[in-house]
Amino acid sequence: MQQANPNYQQLATAIKSASTLLDLDPKSVLYEDAIAICNHLTNPNFRIAVFGPFNHGKSTLINAMLGNKTLPIDLIPTTGAAITVKYGTDLRTRIVLVDGTEIYRSGTNILKQFAVLDGDRRMRGDVASVEVFCPHPLLETGVEFLDLPGTNDREAQDNLVRQQLLGADLVVQLLDARKLMTLEERENLRDWLLERGIKTVIFVANFLNLLSPEEQKQVQNRLRFVAESFRAELPPGFSNLYRVDALPALRARLKGDVAAANVSGLVEFEAALQNVVRILQKDTPGVRKPRVEKIVAKIQRSLKAKITPLETEIAQFFDKNQVKYDIKQRAAELIKQGFHQSIDELKKCLDIQNLRDKYQADAAVALAQNEFKSWEIDNLKQDLKQLQLDVTKWLYQAYEIFQTTRPEDLSIAFPNTPQVTLPNKPGVDDGISDPGSLAVGGGIGWLLGGPVGAAVVGSITYMVNKNLQKTEAKTSNESYHQQVAKICVDAVDDYLNQVNRQGLLIIDKYQQQLAIIIHFNHSETPAEIKQKQIELQKWQNSLSALNQQLQKSLEIAVPDEFKVEPKTSKSSQTKPPETQSRSVYRFSGKGVKEEVAIPRKAPQQQQHQKTTQTTKKNVSSFSPPPAPDLEAKFTAWEIDEEIAQMKANMGKSGFNTSKQQQTNKHQQTTNKSKTQVDKDKIARAYKILGLQPGTSLAEIKKTYKKLVRKWHPDLYVDQPQMQQQAQKNMRLVNEAYSILSAQG
Repeated sequence: MQQANPNYQQLATAIKSASTLLDLDPKSVLYEDAIAICNHLTNPNFRIAVFGPFNHGKSTLINAMLGNKTLPIDLIPTTGAAITVKYGTDLRTRIVLVDGTEIYRSGTNILKQFAVLDGDRRMRGDVASVEVFCPHPLLETGVEFLDLPGTNDREAQDNLVRQQLLGADLVVQLLDARKLMTLEERENLRDWLLERGIKTVIFVANFLNLLSPEEQKQVQNRLRFVAESFRAELPPGFSNLYRVDALPALRARLKGDVAAANVSGLVEFEAALQNVVRILQKDTPGVRKPRVEKIVAKIQRSLKAKITPLETEIAQFFDKNQVKYDIKQRAAELIKQGFHQSIDELKKCLDIQNLRDKYQADAAVALAQNEFKSWEIDNLKQDLKQLQLDVTKWLYQAYEIFQTTRPEDLSIAFPNTPQVTLPNKPGVDDGISDPGSLAVGGGIGWLLGGPVGAAVVGSITYMVNKNLQKTEAKTSNESYHQQVAKICVDAVDDYLNQVNRQGLLIIDKYQQQLAIIIHFNHSETPAEIKQKQIELQKWQNSLSALNQQLQKSLEIAVPDEFKVEPKTSKSSQTKPPETQSRSVYRFSGKGVKEEVAIPRKAPQQQQHQKTTQTTKKNVSSFSPPPAPDLEAKFTAWEIDEEIAQMKANMGKSGFNTSKQQQTNKHQQTTNKSKTQVDKDKIARAYKILGLQPGTSLAEIKKTYKKLVRKWHPDLYVDQPQMQQQAQKNMRLVNEAYSILSAQG
């Protein structure tokens, strides 16, 4: 007993697995076709199916080839099951019922109980398979016959026949010479065989012996027309049309009458059949490949229909997630840059030397004039307040984008107002008659009226400018107003040192908030998307396994539309910082764009500055406004305007397309000559059928049937001239239909 090809077994397993995953209805055509093609792949024998309408002599023909009445025959429709005839050392029958029961009997009498139609001409519903084992030399070579119920009787029988035909390596279509190739037979040939990739077909005409010699001559002409119209894929040198008078052939075999068997056409047919089978058996993949390709393509298409929407939905999720991530990454870079530059501006302002240079003189004078508090509010605090707001706004901007920890406002604490102690009053020679006194907090101007007060202020200004309080040693002959001035300057210097130290400590601590607020990763994949990823993986694995087995078993190339490309999860695709778009602006720390490389028009720059200044005046504290969309938030304040401009340029028509257009034009010119012939054929086919281009396949088929009914050669048997024209018209109609149905 021959063994099934292991590769075929694996392919059948992949097909069944895909069918199970698709949860196909067991009564659906696709499911039945899938099971039939799997059974075909796993059958090591070369199967010959005898196919045709009821009472065409199918069982009689098989009996004649076997040389005995193996199969039941009668004048009424008899065969009620698909009967497989295999090799066996003796004649016996095995019946398998739907419930799994197996019945073995010697001979074939049991067929009358299980394999024939009942009184209502119905098949038994409890029979799963019928096998007959017969000692015959052809069967011993690994060949088996399949006797099918007649078609055009009942729908259940037609469905069974249609399904079983997929498992045949060679189909013998039996024709009744008295009513040659009816419309139903043509449709079955096209729909059940040719359009499902079953192209190894041989026609056998029966009942020719019942016609007169003249009628036989006419039928022979029509038979040649049939053979030409439906030429099958058989080995070179073999005809696809034979004559066998089945009943006379059977009688001749039973009697051992070789001459009568020759006259019936049986001997010629048997010889041709054995040679065809011998050749085709050596090319089993070539025989089975077309039908496997047709059926599996439907399964691949069904799998792809499951895969595509899932791929789209998942890709859209991760694309959107990636867009959000990219926006956050760019926002983080811009915010960090702006934040650190604003911090640098603030630290620069708090540098002790800068504090002295800018504030020491005025602060000392204000202290001497009892106006220090007012000076502190109107100058130092006001200047630092704006710089603090410039820093804080970046953290609030980060909070608005990243929605993490709400930031605290930056607030630099100020020391208490300086306290000073005046020196003892000098002698009368110095021109001061009032006693010395302690000046606390509120200033000493009230003690130093007149010329002395003015002298103190002048000394303060002179000392700060010349930095005398540090470079000149204290002398005993130093004037009183110089001593008071130095006390004020030293008190302010101590005050500014405290501002410096406290401010820098607060800033260092405040900078830690940036890392807490700017914290982000790819969004967590929702459970629904995870489940769809698992589901998608199942569909992809099934399609991939099916594709691999097709290539491995039958060397069937997988069309691009059915290929499964390995894809990296987009959730792990994070762009490194260096690949991000680079801004052409730098930050001043105040939110103002300053040109670096690309010139900007003065009015635009002035407008930016004006807007920024207005914002500074109006802002007192930052609170993130509600925004519905992350991208909208970022776009609203995006500093890198050149990126947006680049996006716009890329969207303009004509951008970087001229080369592509030239390439397309060249390809079109190359392909034009190749496709024009096909276009002309299609246009001519539409014209022959009298249809407009683009007509649906259903309408094409409907029109074809009408034309067949109009030009069928059998309609003009008594009109030889019209019959000749009808044959010509039918040839054109068949050709046109073949072209257009292939397009569909």
